Amino acid sequence: MMKSQGLVSFKDVAVDFTQEEWQQLGPAQRTLYRDVMLENFSHVVSVGYPVSKPDVISKLEQGEDPWIIKRDVSNWIYTDENRADGRQGK
Repeated sequence: MMKSQGLVSFKDVAVDFTQEEWQQLGPAQRTLYRDVMLENFSHVVSVGYPVSKPDVISKLEQGEDPWIIKRDVSNWIYTDENRADGRQGK
């Protein structure tokens, strides 16, 4: 039997890119990234995990480029310390 690994948060399945990295991707790779990120966020929300919408998801939904400046990663990745329901994480 497989041992449970605990809850999975959006940050566990999110991938970030710098502007330079994003520009290296081809159109098909960018489309795949958008589709996978939006689907992953949808799955996290659908299982009832308390999460506020990260900036990267808003950008993807609006058709904007999701690249980030490395120091700003915490601005779009959900952290356990900042739960949408106001509870503090572990």
